[in-house]
Amino acid sequence: MTNPAERLVDLLDLERIEVNIFRGRSPQESLQRVFGGQVAGQALVAAGRTTDGDRPVHSLHAYFLRPGRPGVPIVYEVERVRDGRSFTTRRVTAVQQGRTIFNLTASFHRPEEAGFEHQLPPAREVPAPEELPTVAEEVREHLGALPEALERMARRQPFDIRYVDRLRWTKEEVEDADPRSAVWMRAVGPLGDDPLVHTCALTYASDMTLLDAVRIPVEPLWGPRGFDMASLDHAMWFHRPFRADEWFLYDQESPVATGGRGLARGRIYDRGGNLLVSVVQEGLFRRLGA
Repeated sequence: MTNPAERLVDLLDLERIEVNIFRGRSPQESLQRVFGGQVAGQALVAAGRTTDGDRPVHSLHAYFLRPGRPGVPIVYEVERVRDGRSFTTRRVTAVQQGRTIFNLTASFHRPEEAGFEHQLPPAREVPAPEELPTVAEEVREHLGALPEALERMARRQPFDIRYVDRLRWTKEEVEDADPRSAVWMRAVGPLGDDPLVHTCALTYASDMTLLDAVRIPVEPLWGPRGFDMASLDHAMWFHRPFRADEWFLYDQESPVATGGRGLARGRIYDRGGNLLVSVVQEGLFRRLGA
Protein backbone atom coordinates (compact mmCIF):
# COMPACT_ATOMS: atom_id res chain seq x y z
CA MET A 1 0.00 0.00 0.00
CA THR A 2 1.53 3.31 -1.06
CA ASN A 3 1.41 6.27 1.31
CA PRO A 4 -0.66 9.40 0.52
CA ALA A 5 2.39 11.33 -0.76
CA GLU A 6 3.18 8.56 -3.25
CA ARG A 7 -0.46 8.50 -4.31
CA LEU A 8 -0.29 12.27 -4.92
CA VAL A 9 2.80 11.87 -7.12
CA ASP A 10 0.98 9.09 -8.99
CA LEU A 11 -2.10 11.30 -9.38
CA LEU A 12 0.06 14.00 -10.96
CA ASP A 13 1.72 11.53 -13.37
CA LEU A 14 -0.56 12.03 -16.38
CA GLU A 15 -0.90 9.64 -19.30
CA ARG A 16 0.19 11.20 -22.59
CA ILE A 17 -2.30 10.15 -25.26
CA GLU A 18 -1.21 12.63 -27.98
CA VAL A 19 1.49 15.28 -28.39
CA ASN A 20 -0.57 17.95 -26.60
CA ILE A 21 -3.25 15.80 -24.95
CA PHE A 22 -3.01 14.14 -21.54
CA ARG A 23 -5.34 12.05 -19.39
CA GLY A 24 -5.49 12.23 -15.61
CA ARG A 25 -7.09 9.90 -13.11
CA SER A 26 -9.87 11.17 -10.89
CA PRO A 27 -10.14 8.95 -7.80
CA GLN A 28 -13.53 7.71 -6.74
CA GLU A 29 -14.19 9.73 -3.60
CA SER A 30 -17.22 10.36 -1.41
CA LEU A 31 -17.08 14.05 -2.39
CA GLN A 32 -19.83 15.55 -4.53
CA ARG A 33 -17.27 16.98 -6.98
CA VAL A 34 -13.62 16.56 -7.88
CA PHE A 35 -11.31 18.55 -5.61
CA GLY A 36 -10.33 21.74 -7.43
CA GLY A 37 -6.68 21.56 -6.38
CA GLN A 38 -6.41 18.19 -8.11
CA VAL A 39 -7.63 19.59 -11.43
CA ALA A 40 -5.38 22.66 -11.16
CA GLY A 41 -2.35 20.53 -10.29
CA GLN A 42 -2.95 18.07 -13.12
CA ALA A 43 -3.55 20.89 -15.63
CA LEU A 44 -0.25 22.48 -14.63
CA VAL A 45 1.51 19.14 -15.10
CA ALA A 46 0.07 18.95 -18.63
CA ALA A 47 1.28 22.48 -19.39
CA GLY A 48 4.75 21.79 -18.00
CA ARG A 49 5.13 18.55 -19.97
CA THR A 50 4.93 20.54 -23.23
CA THR A 51 7.88 22.81 -22.32
CA ASP A 52 11.60 22.04 -22.53
CA GLY A 53 11.85 21.96 -18.74
CA ASP A 54 14.40 24.74 -18.25
CA ARG A 55 11.79 27.42 -17.46
CA PRO A 56 9.96 27.14 -14.15
CA VAL A 57 6.34 28.26 -14.01
CA HIS A 58 6.06 31.79 -12.65
CA SER A 59 2.28 32.29 -12.75
CA LEU A 60 -1.04 30.64 -13.45
CA HIS A 61 -4.59 31.91 -13.82
CA ALA A 62 -7.50 29.49 -13.82
CA TYR A 63 -11.29 29.27 -13.84
CA PHE A 64 -13.41 26.46 -12.42
CA LEU A 65 -16.29 26.21 -14.92
CA ARG A 66 -18.18 23.06 -13.93
CA PRO A 67 -17.89 20.55 -11.09
CA GLY A 68 -15.95 17.45 -12.07
CA ARG A 69 -17.26 13.95 -11.35
CA PRO A 70 -15.14 11.77 -9.05
CA GLY A 71 -14.05 8.47 -10.60
CA VAL A 72 -14.24 9.74 -14.20
CA PRO A 73 -10.95 10.45 -16.07
CA ILE A 74 -10.19 14.04 -17.10
CA VAL A 75 -8.56 14.90 -20.44
CA TYR A 76 -6.23 17.91 -20.59
CA GLU A 77 -5.78 19.59 -23.97
CA VAL A 78 -2.75 21.93 -24.18
CA GLU A 79 -2.45 24.85 -26.58
CA ARG A 80 1.12 26.05 -27.18
CA VAL A 81 0.35 29.77 -27.20
CA ARG A 82 3.91 31.12 -27.29
CA ASP A 83 7.54 30.05 -27.05
CA GLY A 84 9.60 33.22 -26.68
CA ARG A 85 13.20 33.90 -25.77
CA SER A 86 12.38 34.38 -22.07
CA PHE A 87 8.76 33.34 -21.61
CA THR A 88 6.65 30.31 -22.58
CA THR A 89 2.84 30.43 -22.41
CA ARG A 90 0.46 27.49 -22.35
CA ARG A 91 -3.34 27.31 -22.24
CA VAL A 92 -4.96 24.14 -20.88
CA THR A 93 -8.57 23.01 -21.22
CA ALA A 94 -9.79 20.23 -18.92
CA VAL A 95 -12.56 18.10 -20.44
CA GLN A 96 -14.66 15.44 -18.74
CA GLN A 97 -17.35 13.49 -20.58
CA GLY A 98 -17.25 15.97 -23.48
CA ARG A 99 -17.72 19.07 -21.30
CA THR A 100 -15.13 21.69 -20.39
CA ILE A 101 -14.83 21.86 -16.60
CA PHE A 102 -11.69 23.98 -16.15
CA ASN A 103 -9.41 26.41 -17.99
CA LEU A 104 -5.85 27.34 -17.05
CA THR A 105 -3.25 29.65 -18.54
CA ALA A 106 0.31 29.21 -17.27
CA SER A 107 3.44 31.24 -17.97
CA PHE A 108 6.99 29.87 -17.67
CA HIS A 109 10.05 32.14 -17.31
CA ARG A 110 13.72 31.50 -17.97
CA PRO A 111 15.53 32.36 -14.69
CA GLU A 112 17.36 35.69 -14.80
CA GLU A 113 19.75 37.56 -12.51
CA ALA A 114 17.71 39.93 -10.37
CA GLY A 115 18.54 43.61 -10.52
CA PHE A 116 17.14 44.00 -7.02
CA GLU A 117 15.04 42.11 -4.49
CA HIS A 118 12.56 42.99 -1.77
CA GLN A 119 9.56 41.47 0.00
CA LEU A 120 7.22 42.25 2.86
CA PRO A 121 7.95 40.10 5.92
CA PRO A 122 5.32 37.71 7.35
CA ALA A 123 2.51 39.63 9.02
CA ARG A 124 3.04 37.98 12.42
CA GLU A 125 5.23 35.59 14.32
CA VAL A 126 3.73 32.12 14.65
CA PRO A 127 4.63 28.95 16.55
CA ALA A 128 6.77 26.35 14.79
CA PRO A 129 4.79 23.48 13.22
CA GLU A 130 6.27 20.99 15.70
CA GLU A 131 4.58 22.96 18.50
CA LEU A 132 1.11 22.63 16.96
CA PRO A 133 -1.29 19.65 16.87
CA THR A 134 -2.39 18.07 13.62
CA VAL A 135 -5.99 18.57 12.54
CA ALA A 136 -6.75 14.96 13.46
CA GLU A 137 -5.32 15.49 16.96
CA GLU A 138 -7.46 18.61 17.45
CA VAL A 139 -10.60 16.78 16.35
CA ARG A 140 -9.84 13.79 18.59
CA GLU A 141 -9.22 16.15 21.53
CA HIS A 142 -12.61 17.80 20.99
CA LEU A 143 -14.72 14.75 20.06
CA GLY A 144 -12.82 12.00 21.86
CA ALA A 145 -12.34 10.06 18.60
CA LEU A 146 -12.37 10.72 14.89
CA PRO A 147 -15.66 9.92 13.14
CA GLU A 148 -15.19 7.04 10.69
CA ALA A 149 -15.50 9.29 7.62
CA LEU A 150 -12.85 11.68 8.96
CA GLU A 151 -10.61 8.74 9.90
CA ARG A 152 -10.69 7.52 6.28
CA MET A 153 -10.06 11.06 5.01
CA ALA A 154 -7.11 11.52 7.38
CA ARG A 155 -5.49 8.30 6.14
CA ARG A 156 -5.75 9.51 2.51
CA GLN A 157 -4.65 13.10 3.18
CA PRO A 158 -1.39 13.83 1.27
CA PHE A 159 -0.57 16.92 3.38
CA ASP A 160 0.06 17.38 7.09
CA ILE A 161 -1.94 20.50 8.04
CA ARG A 162 -1.54 22.34 11.35
CA TYR A 163 -3.64 25.41 12.12
CA VAL A 164 -1.75 28.25 13.80
CA ASP A 165 -4.94 29.32 15.59
CA ARG A 166 -6.77 26.45 17.25
CA LEU A 167 -9.95 25.29 15.56
CA ARG A 168 -13.10 27.05 16.70
CA TRP A 169 -16.12 24.84 17.33
CA THR A 170 -18.97 27.17 18.31
CA LYS A 171 -20.70 30.24 16.88
CA GLU A 172 -19.59 32.19 19.95
CA GLU A 173 -15.94 31.46 19.16
CA VAL A 174 -16.17 32.87 15.63
CA GLU A 175 -18.27 35.91 16.50
CA ASP A 176 -16.40 39.11 15.50
CA ALA A 177 -13.35 37.05 14.42
CA ASP A 178 -11.08 38.61 11.82
CA PRO A 179 -11.26 36.94 8.40
CA ARG A 180 -7.77 35.50 8.70
CA SER A 181 -6.26 32.03 8.95
CA ALA A 182 -2.80 30.50 8.85
CA VAL A 183 -1.63 26.91 8.55
CA TRP A 184 1.65 25.07 8.37
CA MET A 185 1.65 22.43 5.64
CA ARG A 186 3.94 19.85 4.06
CA ALA A 187 3.50 16.63 2.13
CA VAL A 188 3.35 13.60 4.43
CA GLY A 189 6.23 11.93 2.58
CA PRO A 190 8.99 12.60 0.03
CA LEU A 191 7.86 13.81 -3.40
CA GLY A 192 11.06 13.13 -5.33
CA ASP A 193 13.30 15.72 -6.97
CA ASP A 194 11.32 16.91 -10.01
CA PRO A 195 10.68 20.66 -9.45
CA LEU A 196 7.50 20.48 -11.57
CA VAL A 197 6.05 17.83 -9.23
CA HIS A 198 6.69 20.08 -6.21
CA THR A 199 5.12 23.07 -7.97
CA CYS A 200 2.04 21.07 -8.94
CA ALA A 201 1.78 19.47 -5.50
CA LEU A 202 1.77 22.92 -3.88
CA THR A 203 -0.81 24.05 -6.43
CA TYR A 204 -2.93 21.09 -5.24
CA ALA A 205 -2.44 22.15 -1.60
CA SER A 206 -3.15 25.84 -2.25
CA ASP A 207 -6.86 25.07 -2.76
CA MET A 208 -7.24 23.11 0.49
CA THR A 209 -7.65 25.83 3.13
CA LEU A 210 -7.67 29.20 1.35
CA LEU A 211 -11.42 29.83 1.56
CA ASP A 212 -11.29 29.19 5.32
CA ALA A 213 -10.50 32.89 5.74
CA VAL A 214 -13.86 33.80 4.18
CA ARG A 215 -15.82 31.46 6.47
CA ILE A 216 -14.11 32.24 9.78
CA PRO A 217 -16.33 35.23 10.77
CA VAL A 218 -19.47 33.30 9.79
CA GLU A 219 -19.24 29.73 11.08
CA PRO A 220 -16.82 27.25 12.69
CA LEU A 221 -14.45 25.55 10.24
CA TRP A 222 -15.39 22.11 11.60
CA GLY A 223 -18.79 20.66 12.33
CA PRO A 224 -22.14 21.19 10.56
CA ARG A 225 -22.03 23.73 7.75
CA GLY A 226 -24.54 26.45 7.00
CA PHE A 227 -23.01 27.35 3.64
CA ASP A 228 -22.01 25.49 0.50
CA MET A 229 -18.88 26.84 -1.15
CA ALA A 230 -17.09 26.30 -4.45
CA SER A 231 -13.94 27.75 -5.99
CA LEU A 232 -14.61 30.08 -8.92
CA ASP A 233 -11.13 31.09 -10.00
CA HIS A 234 -7.55 30.74 -8.82
CA ALA A 235 -4.34 32.64 -9.49
CA MET A 236 -0.78 31.95 -8.29
CA TRP A 237 2.59 33.66 -8.66
CA PHE A 238 5.70 31.61 -7.92
CA HIS A 239 8.59 33.73 -6.62
CA ARG A 240 11.27 31.31 -5.41
CA PRO A 241 12.11 27.60 -5.69
CA PHE A 242 10.73 25.35 -2.94
CA ARG A 243 9.97 21.79 -1.93
CA ALA A 244 6.38 20.90 -1.07
CA ASP A 245 7.60 18.10 1.24
CA GLU A 246 9.20 20.69 3.55
CA TRP A 247 7.21 22.86 5.95
CA PHE A 248 5.67 26.02 4.51
CA LEU A 249 3.46 28.61 6.18
CA TYR A 250 0.24 29.50 4.34
CA ASP A 251 -0.95 32.87 5.68
CA GLN A 252 -4.48 33.67 4.46
CA GLU A 253 -6.95 36.54 4.67
CA SER A 254 -10.25 37.61 3.11
CA PRO A 255 -10.44 41.33 2.26
CA VAL A 256 -14.10 41.19 1.18
CA ALA A 257 -17.18 38.97 0.95
CA THR A 258 -20.33 40.26 -0.76
CA GLY A 259 -22.94 39.25 -3.31
CA GLY A 260 -22.59 35.54 -2.56
CA ARG A 261 -18.85 35.59 -3.33
CA GLY A 262 -15.81 35.82 -1.08
CA LEU A 263 -12.27 36.79 -2.03
CA ALA A 264 -9.29 35.20 -0.30
CA ARG A 265 -5.59 35.79 -0.74
CA GLY A 266 -2.66 33.90 0.66
CA ARG A 267 1.09 34.21 1.03
CA ILE A 268 3.24 31.11 1.30
CA TYR A 269 6.54 31.37 3.22
CA ASP A 270 9.32 28.94 4.02
CA ARG A 271 10.56 28.51 7.58
CA GLY A 272 13.09 31.30 7.04
CA GLY A 273 10.35 33.82 6.24
CA ASN A 274 11.10 33.93 2.50
CA LEU A 275 8.01 34.56 0.40
CA LEU A 276 7.66 31.62 -2.00
CA VAL A 277 4.22 31.97 -3.60
CA SER A 278 1.31 34.45 -3.69
CA VAL A 279 -2.24 33.15 -4.19
CA VAL A 280 -5.64 34.77 -4.83
CA GLN A 281 -8.95 32.93 -5.12
CA GLU A 282 -12.63 33.82 -5.26
CA GLY A 283 -15.27 31.42 -4.01
CA LEU A 284 -19.02 31.13 -4.31
CA PHE A 285 -20.93 30.93 -1.01
CA ARG A 286 -24.59 29.90 -0.77
CA ARG A 287 -26.64 29.24 2.33
CA LEU A 288 -27.63 25.59 2.47
CA GLY A 289 -31.33 25.07 1.93
CA ALA A 290 -31.76 28.50 0.34
